[in-house]
Amino acid sequence: MAKNVVPEARAALDKFKMEAASEVGVNLKQGYNGDLTSKEAGSVGGQMVKSMIKSYEEGMK
Repeated sequence: MAKNVVPEARAALDKFKMEAASEVGVNLKQGYNGDLTSKEAGSVGGQMVKSMIKSYEEGMK
């Protein structure tokens, strides 16, 4: 696991990941999620990136 520059951000990142997983219908659990398929994990990551881009674009307006 990568070291966070801001350790306090861990909880926010975990919450963001859980929200993204819920939006794409992937059932994440706290802790180890090594049983996810590559497709499921990619869907969660893709949703996170999509949300970050949307937030950035809205901030530019």
